[in-house]
Amino acid sequence: MKNFALRVYRAVLKIPLGQTRSYKWVAKEIGSAASCRAIGQVLKKNPYPLIIPCHRVIKNDGSLGGYAQGVKRKKILIDLENKLAKCLRY
Repeated sequence: MKNFALRVYRAVLKIPLGQTRSYKWVAKEIGSAASCRAIGQVLKKNPYPLIIPCHRVIKNDGSLGGYAQGVKRKKILIDLENKLAKCLRY
């Protein structure tokens, strides 16, 4: 696996359950502020989509953006994780 992809996956693993971050956040986290589109391509090829939670990465404007499994499934996963995170806080 390429070094760039590993950096992206490591950054995405830092996103807490029930939260999202933007592609721009991931780009800054890996020290490559201009690489938002490349990050999207890496996440599209994520071999472990539930382990490396690429569904937690959204567009900077708050919209969902793309997802290899479909945007509908991305929304379901985000909503499910939000509910789970709330349950775990109690």
